[in-house]
Amino acid sequence: MKIVFYTGPQCSLCDLAELELSKTAMYSALDIEKVNIRNDANLYHLYGARIPVLKRADDNREIGWPFDSSTLETFLQ
Repeated sequence: MKIVFYTGPQCSLCDLAELELSKTAMYSALDIEKVNIRNDANLYHLYGARIPVLKRADDNREIGWPFDSSTLETFLQ
């Protein structure tokens, strides 16, 4: 499954989100594309106050911080 991981430079919450994502059972099967929102004005406008955000490429559902690995398991099903 492809996941878009909206992040930013020196984002400590993004580091925590990545750690929680790594704890999920599906982690090894995920295709994770990290996107720095600072490189795109539209993305910065959409996600600047919300990162980290994970978006499923298959159905466009999103989950924003805060979340834990249990919540992510449900999101990834």
